[in-house]
Amino acid sequence: MSYLATVFPPARVVNRLPLTRDQVMLLLAAITEIFLGIDIYFAHAISGTIKTNEWIPIVFGIAAGVALLLAGLIALRSRSLASGLASVVFLGSIIVGLMGAYFHLVRANLIGGGAPVAQAVTVLIWAPPFLGPLFFALNGVLGISAAWVETPVNSGRLRLLGNAHVQMPYSKTRAYFFIVSIGILATTISSVLDHARVNLENPWVWVPTAAGVFAVAVSAYLGFIARPTRNDLRIYLSAMVLLCLVGIVGFLLHVNTNLIANGSILLERFVRGSPFLAPLVFANWGLIGLVALLDPAEERHA
Repeated sequence: MSYLATVFPPARVVNRLPLTRDQVMLLLAAITEIFLGIDIYFAHAISGTIKTNEWIPIVFGIAAGVALLLAGLIALRSRSLASGLASVVFLGSIIVGLMGAYFHLVRANLIGGGAPVAQAVTVLIWAPPFLGPLFFALNGVLGISAAWVETPVNSGRLRLLGNAHVQMPYSKTRAYFFIVSIGILATTISSVLDHARVNLENPWVWVPTAAGVFAVAVSAYLGFIARPTRNDLRIYLSAMVLLCLVGIVGFLLHVNTNLIANGSILLERFVRGSPFLAPLVFANWGLIGLVALLDPAEERHA
């Protein structure tokens, strides 16, 4: 029985769905790539002109998402071929993410620029967000983890091409918990840096911070233990649902902030105003965290 069904018995109906947990995870990773491409488009459009190199993550994100959806169709005939294609795409996502973070830090003079350490926090607040590109890398790690079948279940032994296998130090489920924890941590830090631009004056901006810190601790804890109790799972489930709610509410508040008189929409405000897609990253990681609770069994679908 899945962890989710352990704390929420009606969730057993999910086991009858045509997709396995890893396939749902790959679908989310594909959608996330497209989401990142669109989000970065709005971020880079703030300057008024998107430079040639700034189109790389935009085009890559959308193209990678489409390629991963295609890999999902290929998986219906050949899981190994689809896993290989997906791994190449996710490896590219990791490279794009790491290079993007490096270029953002260089542009902020935090690498090779000699920026004073005392000004580092101020620079991080106002400089291009170095954590933004790292979500490509995190999504790549998540996708590669989901692409290969774990056999036997919860053994940490991944079946690669042919008869090749690789033994991981912990199960895939625990790996998901660690990835979710890191993703939420990056999202929370990014949220704090964004809200610091308005001096964190609005008390409501501390809600995503508190929810994020709580979710980071809970998901990391589940990663470190081999057999969580029902109460552990209940707390984790609550944390992930809370993140989803925080993300949706934050999205609505940011959209409302960007609206002009009479609720009219002016695209310029959505480009230069509150980043309306940013809060949905909380919801995205909350959803990924919930999917990690599904039944890990895969062999019957392989």
